[in-house]
Amino acid sequence: MVGRWQRASSSSALARNAVQFSDVVRSRRMTRSFESTPVASSVLHSCVELGLRAPSAGKSQGWHVVLLQGEETSRYWDVALAQEKRASFAFPGLLKAPVIALMLADSSAYLQRYSEPDKQHTGLGASEEVWPAPYWTIDASFSTMTFLHALEDNGLGALFFAHANEGGLRAEFGLPDHVQILGTVALGYPATGDARPGRSASRVGKSVDDVIHHSQW
Repeated sequence: MVGRWQRASSSSALARNAVQFSDVVRSRRMTRSFESTPVASSVLHSCVELGLRAPSAGKSQGWHVVLLQGEETSRYWDVALAQEKRASFAFPGLLKAPVIALMLADSSAYLQRYSEPDKQHTGLGASEEVWPAPYWTIDASFSTMTFLHALEDNGLGALFFAHANEGGLRAEFGLPDHVQILGTVALGYPATGDARPGRSASRVGKSVDDVIHHSQW
């Protein structure tokens, strides 16, 4: 089981950690071109462990990761991007990513957890349909975002993107029906030089005032 966060011993430590976290959040960008340098398994496992620290309803923790390293990544691309389409692919450096990680959400973990004695009174163990929102998707998204921040903190670049050919991916990696594919994370050390930005890179982001609604909408 995951333990409690270690508490900082002073207000100065809290301030220092806050600055470090702010730096990680502000510096994180989607990376679309990678070096082929391998990423140590210990680093990947550490980043996944941090992802498990994200909030999870009932500590159901339905987040799973299919991890492909090195030559294994070709299994993903052979299904998701046909050879004849690669010559015109906008981001060829993406295909060099040494790690591909499928982000998955398991709804059955929530039905099982909420059928246990301490949660049975909620009635949420009956089926997915009785849930007010798909918490398996929400919680796995929390974990995925934490994972992305952990990668950034370790000097790694990453791109979360929508997968193609879901049926093919499910067959290739043996994914059961109750597991949802949230998307794919390609990751590794960013390539040097100018990489082609995404189509949305020039859009101006919202301000805090655009987001906060004081007292009501």
